[in-house]
Amino acid sequence: MAIVSEHTARAGRGSELALLGLALLLSLASYAQVGLVATGAVPADLLSRGALLVVLAVAAHLLIRWRAPYADPVMLPVVVALNGIGLTMIYRIDLAKGVEDGANAGRQLLWTMLGVACAVVVLWLLRDHRLLRRYTYTAMVVGLVLLMLPLVPGLGVSINGARIWIGVGPMSFQPAELAKIVLAVFFAGYLVTNRDNLALAGRKVLGLHLPRLRYLGPILLAWAVSLAVLVFERDLGTSLLFFGLFVAMLYVATERLSWILIGLVLFAGGALAAASLFPHVGARFDVWLNALDPEVYNRDPGGSGQVVQGLFGMASGGLMGTGWGAGDPQLVPYANSDFIVAALGEELGLTGLLAILALYLVLAERGIRAAIGVRDGFGKLLASGLAFVVAFQCFVVVGGVTRLIPLTGLTMPFLALGGSSLVSNWIIVALLLRISDAARRPAPAAPETPGPAAATPVARRDAQPGPADGEATEVVRLE
Repeated sequence: MAIVSEHTARAGRGSELALLGLALLLSLASYAQVGLVATGAVPADLLSRGALLVVLAVAAHLLIRWRAPYADPVMLPVVVALNGIGLTMIYRIDLAKGVEDGANAGRQLLWTMLGVACAVVVLWLLRDHRLLRRYTYTAMVVGLVLLMLPLVPGLGVSINGARIWIGVGPMSFQPAELAKIVLAVFFAGYLVTNRDNLALAGRKVLGLHLPRLRYLGPILLAWAVSLAVLVFERDLGTSLLFFGLFVAMLYVATERLSWILIGLVLFAGGALAAASLFPHVGARFDVWLNALDPEVYNRDPGGSGQVVQGLFGMASGGLMGTGWGAGDPQLVPYANSDFIVAALGEELGLTGLLAILALYLVLAERGIRAAIGVRDGFGKLLASGLAFVVAFQCFVVVGGVTRLIPLTGLTMPFLALGGSSLVSNWIIVALLLRISDAARRPAPAAPETPGPAAATPVARRDAQPGPADGEATEVVRLE
């Protein structure tokens, strides 16, 4: 006698659409509130900008429903909400600074369109994330070239002492934002092939099994490249992010705590040496340790005025904030980019800032869930690396603004003004959606083997086509 129970494994597209509605409502309501409080009237372009956001979100949803029906239903709404909050805050700062027609917010909206378009292209063309493994070493070359582009004479642009941009006509672009994606592809492909060698233990020191010396080459190379970025491009943030990504993926691949320890020791030693040898790095540490010192505060350039003003802005926001449009975020330099967290903390308070950080936590958790659920090693490493990049970048930015760690100059994903960061993070979301589709898709039915029935009941799960598009019926049989 066979006992058959059926239930439908839902793709979650209906839930995604409902959450998208909430995300869009949050974005448009905050935009309208800023206009009402700051100017006494609803922004004149509320309907046009709102319609554009709705079109972008619905287009992405329909493409996911068609090309990746089992993708995680929470990622897209979270990203749309974060992107919308960022657009609202940039518009608010434009009003406070008297920027005509909210030009910065308008430019960020154009970058949002480009970011969504890039995500759509990735989902359209990349039907299987495992295809990226074929380009492991090509990704390495492309990543290194992108990192070195700002050093090319006539192409690289130096802004505020950091040479991390390249000039593209009247605009600038930060190639390191794209480099972190292609290098994540390289790390995933390299580590899935060599993780057995890297997991081999050597001598035991203080209870930790350290790796064998001849397999230290990859981490030493990553350390050297990250220090080169720190020294020649004066970019502490990209250096820290790049090296942290490699160490995190190395730990995921080998499950050895010793790699974390080695990575921390190497980067701490390199950063301290750079702080002693290079004045621009030492100034960052001086601001971190002595921000309230009058001499450090009044130093120009390289003083701590920006950090201190950001701290006072968040303090004035308190628990609940001054309210959208009622604060003074324009008092903090670069409030719409590097210090947008401080601006949000002032007007939304600690409560609002924690809610925003909770959205990032959900996004990172969903990425890790996709890494756990996907069936191939390359996908596991790539998804975990991309999720870590988003989470680690948030930690570095918030840690710098709150003086937990030295200020690095990175921007908050999806929130801060900056086209290169916005586009690259939309691409990251598209890759995570593709991997989550593979992770959540029901496994194909196993072929039945003819033969005598077994005496002991055996449970088998079969995935069969369901009654609706994007659904499958999972049949559990006891035979």
